[in-house]
This record gives sequence, structure tokens and C-alpha cells, in this order.
Amino acid sequence: MKTLYLVRHAKSDWGDPLLEDHDRPLNERGLRDAPAMGHRLAERGVNPDRIVTSTAVRARSTARLLARTLGIGDDHVVEDDRLYGATASRILNIASGLDDAIGTAMLVGHNPGMSDAVGELTGEWVELPTCAVVECLVDVDSWAELIEGTGDLAAVDTPKGQLR
Repeated sequence: MKTLYLVRHAKSDWGDPLLEDHDRPLNERGLRDAPAMGHRLAERGVNPDRIVTSTAVRARSTARLLARTLGIGDDHVVEDDRLYGATASRILNIASGLDDAIGTAMLVGHNPGMSDAVGELTGEWVELPTCAVVECLVDVDSWAELIEGTGDLAAVDTPKGQLR
């Protein structure tokens, strides 16, 4: 059994029209929501072996804030440029390439890909707001076995409260 957390980055700042999309930082709400979600995950005992994040500033910041509040060192946070603007298929492909020594992984990325990945993996469609965290249980021994329909949606948590 593997556990995969799919996370949409926290709320980003649109205040500087000259910034490229990739370079947008978190806004005040995002800087508040990411640690709050990290604390809620810590209360549930969530402790991913690896966090893989998009290279976009807002996703990297979300991943680092989550890691910090979960007590996870920077050496367990990996950037993957394939997650920036990734489709559901690419997100699941990235997850299927994880090392099998990893039992619990967290991927931090963007919509619509993250919402679509939840749907493809679990068959349950959830539109993820910013900083939403979805827990998927995958009954596989190897990440390479992770394909569409192999996951069960265990929890959906958002800054406004747990949806499931």
C-alpha cells in the first residue's frame, strides 16, 4: 500500500503584472494557509517520505512551508519542472516513477492538472481550491503499478475545512 498526497499550491499574488506566471509568489493568504494546512496534516500524523514540487515559485513556497511545519528536512523536498502546468497523465507518470522505498509521497502542483489527477486516479472528481490536500490510498507494492483507477480517495482537506 502506498499513500499519495496531491496538493494544489497556496494562493498566489497577482499584484505584479510584469512577473512571469512561473515567478509569481504566494500572497498573504497563501503564506498563512500553507503553514496552517501543514499543522492540520501534522495533527493527523501525515509524514511524507518525499515531497515533489513544481518549480514555480508559488508551488515551491507551498512545498517548503508544508515541509517545515511537518518537520521534514529540505533534503526530502525535490523540485521537478515537469509538474509546472502538468496534465493529470503527467502527474500520475511522475508519481509512478517514484522510488519504491518511498511509502508516502506528496506532489505539489497546479490546477487543472491536480484536480484532474485526483479524478483519474480515484474515479472521484473534486475541484481543488488553492492549498487543498487530497489523500489517495493506492493498493500497489510498486509506484510503477500506479495507473488510472488504482487509488481510493481517503481525504480532501482545504483551508476552509475538511471536505471528506
